[in-house]
Amino acid sequence: MPNPFEDTEQPYLVLVNDSGQHSLWPAFAPVPAGWATAHGADSREGCLAYVDTAWTDMRPAEPAHQRTGGSSGDGAGGPAGGPDRGRAAPPEPYPFGEYDGLRVDPRYAELRGRPGLLRVRPPYGDDAWLVTRYHDVRTVFGDPRFSRAATARHDEARLTPEPVHTSILGTDPPDHTRLRRLLARAFTARRIETMRPRIRATADELIDAMVRTGPPGDIVEDYSLPLTGLVICDFLGVPFADRDRFQEWLVAFSSTTALPPDEARERTAAMHAYIGELIEERRRRPDDALISQLIRVRDDDTQSSRHGGSGGLSETELVELATVLLIAGYETSAAQLMNSVHALLERPAELARLRADGVTPAAVDELLRFVPVDAHVAFARYATVDIELGGTLVRAGEAVLPVLPSANRDPEVFDEPETLDLGRERNPHLGFGHGIHRCLGAALARIELEEGLGRLVARLPDLHAAVPLVETPWKAGMQVRSLWRLPVGW
Repeated sequence: MPNPFEDTEQPYLVLVNDSGQHSLWPAFAPVPAGWATAHGADSREGCLAYVDTAWTDMRPAEPAHQRTGGSSGDGAGGPAGGPDRGRAAPPEPYPFGEYDGLRVDPRYAELRGRPGLLRVRPPYGDDAWLVTRYHDVRTVFGDPRFSRAATARHDEARLTPEPVHTSILGTDPPDHTRLRRLLARAFTARRIETMRPRIRATADELIDAMVRTGPPGDIVEDYSLPLTGLVICDFLGVPFADRDRFQEWLVAFSSTTALPPDEARERTAAMHAYIGELIEERRRRPDDALISQLIRVRDDDTQSSRHGGSGGLSETELVELATVLLIAGYETSAAQLMNSVHALLERPAELARLRADGVTPAAVDELLRFVPVDAHVAFARYATVDIELGGTLVRAGEAVLPVLPSANRDPEVFDEPETLDLGRERNPHLGFGHGIHRCLGAALARIELEEGLGRLVARLPDLHAAVPLVETPWKAGMQVRSLWRLPVGW
């Protein structure tokens, strides 16, 4: 019988251990403890070409089934039911399927109720542990032993063709602290609150236009996208008139299967080029918006570094920061608003409650908890040391994938979590994340939701779906849940 570990016709992985040593490994076999995937499934020749050393560091990776005994600290598999639970089983393909509107896959409830974490194989990058329980997800976000910066040293476990470990999204302190400090002054609650009158006026202008045209209107194209787009473009100093260009490019950052990988890369490059050109324009003609402020920081730091200063922001970081802020402020905020309207139209009693009580902070928190924006998982983190999480020993160098929609429906934390309750009193949701990577724009997103929903229910008291909600089309193959259209009458 041929040895499958020497079959040159099958796909292989390149593994790496904590000492930086590499090994070839058959793609079908579970990755042994102490090793992580450095290069995804490829031919034997492709794997060999990946490692550009003289192969002096190559060593065999011991198959998991050959390991016997030992404690959890020496790399050996523990007993059944111990912290190494699930390690020997083959990883399960992930995601489990395409997302279905605002429904949270019931598989997550099953996983929350069983011990340990599930080992999964995403479409790209390393195998990972799927994290579904609230307290475990919160730990991943808040414990510095789970690193975002480490993704750059691995083949990041991900759903997108290209990894997203750029700028502030892919850093740990001190780099993350440096970048966040640069932005913190622009995102203070006091400064964001001064934007409320303008956001309210913009919402009213959009509703006026819908009323003039007459029903049906479209909550997506007539309201959510232009409202959040106008707000973030004004905040950053990006011309809203260019929205047709960059709206197409922004799809690339969220695409899992919506775009071919080559097209996603081309659109990403086009977006970065556009932002780079805009930065040069703002250097020549600065305004009071955030991009111009960051340019001044960047250029002042460059002058300082020439005279012995440390510098604070590279040109690449400047482009990436502006791009990330535009993506989050436009696409994600619009999705939260349109999805919230959809959820309320599905639940007339809660919509009536919103009309009667107004858009309270409790109502906003409940919509942020109940209405999922992530289609599947948040960005991967990598363990920097062996750490037990949810009853599973996550080895140093292994990836974890946190599932926010699942965490926000955990019955261990939320009473009747599958019910939208706009008066919910205790609501420690993770809608904005947690820890150092908690959403910088949380205050702005809250005001957009408060004013966006508040003006709709005040101005259009008979707001209702113009078609059966089961017929409203959702975008497929994206990391962010959002609608193509949401026709409404009033």
